[in-house]
Amino acid sequence: MRKIYYILSITLLACLLNACGGDDDSAANNNDFYAQWSADTALVKMAVMPTLDCLPIYVAADHGMFERHGASVSLYTYDAQMDCDTAFKGGWVGAMATDLVRAERLKEQGMNLDYLTATDLNWQLLSSRSSRVKRLSQMEDKMVAMTRYSATAMLADELVDTSGVVNEHVFRIQVNSIFVRLSMLETQVMDLLLLPEPQATVARNMESPVLYDTRWNNVSMGVVVMNDTTIADATLRKSQREAFLNAYNEACDSLNELGLKRYRDIIMKRCRVTPAVVDSLPSDIQFTPAHQPFQQDVDRAVKWLNMQY
Repeated sequence: MRKIYYILSITLLACLLNACGGDDDSAANNNDFYAQWSADTALVKMAVMPTLDCLPIYVAADHGMFERHGASVSLYTYDAQMDCDTAFKGGWVGAMATDLVRAERLKEQGMNLDYLTATDLNWQLLSSRSSRVKRLSQMEDKMVAMTRYSATAMLADELVDTSGVVNEHVFRIQVNSIFVRLSMLETQVMDLLLLPEPQATVARNMESPVLYDTRWNNVSMGVVVMNDTTIADATLRKSQREAFLNAYNEACDSLNELGLKRYRDIIMKRCRVTPAVVDSLPSDIQFTPAHQPFQQDVDRAVKWLNMQY
């Protein structure tokens, strides 16, 4: 079993969460959620993240593509993949956007899930300016923000292995919320962070150097999964699956044809970023129509998971 060292600072995380949060009453928010969930009659309740890989899903929802193709879908946004997992395992949602490591681990835990499609989820490793880390070989005695049992944890391990530094001298810090990670970057309390888009663009706009990008070596870990027991009727389940994928493909085609700026308002609202961030997004971003994850990426996730036990 491979040893990985985690550091947990409750005080630091609590301060950051308070700094990032608003004045909403959490109990009232929970009540609102349960009321909405109880009244929700959608056949597919889906957990999503405020990240660019979910943009085709957001476009399909906000532009009526799901309804046009006959898909009954409701979206529930979470700031952390772990929260998506909790909602999925608890039956609050029957589908979610996640990564292959988390999906394969859920399979190991007995979850009955099916891959609807791979997504264009990319991760970048960025460093804070105060850390002065500009190369992987400078990771010694640095902290890396990631999430346990996820693609970010796998990538952190792989990057440490290739950096030439001592594994135990790079500290993996579990920070689940992508917005808390950004706050850690803004306050210069974290050395290295693994971020997806558009949060990676926010970091680059703060002059954070990019040490690694999953696109450099074609690592594709994003997926949308569905619990096969969500819709009992097999015929209805098949028709909803096909309708979802047809709407997803229409959204991808529209995004590729019209570009990200055409959907500026959706990106700003759903991903909670400014117009400047949308304008700074890479111009070469494309969205791939629905397809199954590549076996090499599934094998990569399974191999890493097997090393953790």
